Amino acid sequence: MIILGVDLGKARTGVSACDKSEMLASPVEVVKEHNRERLLQRVAALAAERKAELIVVGLPRNMDGSEGESAQNARAFGAEIAELTGLPVDFSDERGTTVTAHGFLNETNTRGKKRKETVDAVAATIILQNYLDFRRNRK
Repeated sequence: MIILGVDLGKARTGVSACDKSEMLASPVEVVKEHNRERLLQRVAALAAERKAELIVVGLPRNMDGSEGESAQNARAFGAEIAELTGLPVDFSDERGTTVTAHGFLNETNTRGKKRKETVDAVAATIILQNYLDFRRNRK
């Protein structure tokens, strides 16, 4: 099954996808779109291009596990993208993924503009990989 991962950011949205065997998540694109409708359309187009069967949206919980405004926004986005694509949507706790993404970028010495342009795709990849690992371990 092809699964698309989404990391909603304030200025950029990272998108990742996995292989059919659900073993490895890889970055796809960083969508720089502030308009909600155009963002939804682009993510829907990426899902169609990749023949995704499920979309996983990163859920930004607070450190105590509660859900604030950002989590509510992610849930609303999930409902909208599900309606637009007809695909099921699941959510994955994204606490710490941006920090982890920055750690990976430090290891590869990715700096400046390149770092800013890729961190959201790396975070989306981490979110999706965590989801895939969870699914595999749950079986």
